[in-house]
Amino acid sequence: MTDDTKFPPENNLPAGYQPAKVWEWKSANGGQFANINRPIAGSTHDKELPVGKHPLQLYSLATPNGVKVTVMLEELLAAGHSGAEYDAWLINIGEGDQFGSGFVGANPNSKIPALVDRSTDEPTRVFESASILFYLAEKFGAFLPADHKARTEALNWLFWQMGSAPYLGGGFGHFYAYAPMKIEYAIDRFSMEVKRQLDVLDRHLADHAFMAGEEYSIADMAIWPWYGVLAQGKIYGESGTYLEVDGYKNVQRWTAMIAERPAVQRGRMVNRAFGDPSEQLRERHDASDFELRTQDKLDDGKEGEA
Repeated sequence: MTDDTKFPPENNLPAGYQPAKVWEWKSANGGQFANINRPIAGSTHDKELPVGKHPLQLYSLATPNGVKVTVMLEELLAAGHSGAEYDAWLINIGEGDQFGSGFVGANPNSKIPALVDRSTDEPTRVFESASILFYLAEKFGAFLPADHKARTEALNWLFWQMGSAPYLGGGFGHFYAYAPMKIEYAIDRFSMEVKRQLDVLDRHLADHAFMAGEEYSIADMAIWPWYGVLAQGKIYGESGTYLEVDGYKNVQRWTAMIAERPAVQRGRMVNRAFGDPSEQLRERHDASDFELRTQDKLDDGKEGEA
């Protein structure tokens, strides 16, 4: 008989850190995110969410998960769905806005993005980026193929992204770019997985224009802000060079095609509070805001000047 307590088998790695019998929260170990990471849920302070003039109220930040939703909303508007007009409010996760009582009411997991649809009899909260994409696709009958096979394929890839991105963002991105110390094992482990995922995408896109086939869908909108932006070398510092992303030719073709879409370009600007001020639209309440209220204009005191 085998002794299950010894599985997996012992290895010959050099001695190092050994976990205690019971985990203890040491807040200083959080590195760059020590001030916002904690092992409990719930709100830390009372703060109601603002409400604008449109039925759809988005509370977000232009991280990859946030960009998914603003791209979807801008694509819906570009496709003529006027009911998709929205107010986008900035949630600064570095300052703990996600732990305000109003935001926790919209998303008990305290993660951006969160959407509140006020066009329903009672306001409907929608959280988790894939859930928001699916909700909007169903609400407006857009960007989710009607054909059974293509629809299923779009959902396959949508949920693939949700399951895969933690390896990219929470794993590779954290240990490569943000961790307070460089750990070779962790970086190698997650680099290998991210390259495998890029290869999965590259092989699929060799035979398909978009993730669900020939039709642009919410699957592309979900995957592009993570893997498309990674392939463009625009995330995690020098990670593009490190991962040799130029070698994934089909991913490069796909990401370039999506990056050219005007709605994608607008979506990347919404709730953006970093980078070039001319590409930051920290709040979005009207289509004209892209021309009149980017951060460079606000900083120069030229708000509202055409």
